[in-house]
Amino acid sequence: MSQAGRSADLSPEQGDSMHPKVDAVDPRVGALHPKMAAVDPRVGALHPKMAAVDPRVEPVHPKVDAVPWEARAFQGQRAGVVTRTAANVVDSLLVVGVLAGGYAAWCAVRFLVNPKQFSFPTVSFLAALICGGIVLFGYFTVAWATTGRTFGDQQLGLRVLNPGGDPLRWPLAVVRAAFCVLLPIGLYWAILSPTNRSVQDSLLRTSVVYDWTVRRRPPPRISSPG
Repeated sequence: MSQAGRSADLSPEQGDSMHPKVDAVDPRVGALHPKMAAVDPRVGALHPKMAAVDPRVEPVHPKVDAVPWEARAFQGQRAGVVTRTAANVVDSLLVVGVLAGGYAAWCAVRFLVNPKQFSFPTVSFLAALICGGIVLFGYFTVAWATTGRTFGDQQLGLRVLNPGGDPLRWPLAVVRAAFCVLLPIGLYWAILSPTNRSVQDSLLRTSVVYDWTVRRRPPPRISSPG
């Protein structure tokens, strides 16, 4: 008789005896390998308010952003002039894009009003500079008074804080924005400042710190592992 025939003649009890390495388990639990233990289904389930994370990373509440491990040594520290310059470059490009869009919209309106005599309007450098300053002032004010960071700050992981460690209120955001628009070179005082503060920060007692969270108030500085 073939192997297949002998297997078909075996009863269920005999068939089970042919596999001594498979242990009988509780019917409520699937058949497990003997090296695998049946566990309570509640084991491994985290508290509903906790998010599942990699075992090498500490569990965090879903409302708290996990700071990247590589960035923890810098979290809460004052940012240097290089990072702040890069953030300002990003913000400046954004403002230039807004101005270009405004100019394009102005040209479109002129064309629709009088297409036969349309010509591209000439904008003087002084007028462009004034318009750019106004847009930048409004942009800085709203960003710092609401989230504490501009788009450039967000890309570089920065946040502007008042002396108490909170985002700026509207009056202080207005004054700081005016300082930054009228005296942009003041940023480079941070090269000489032992606390990485610009002229504006030194006068207004504000700070620009590294912060990779989305919360309005960053947590205390996280020390490096070990």
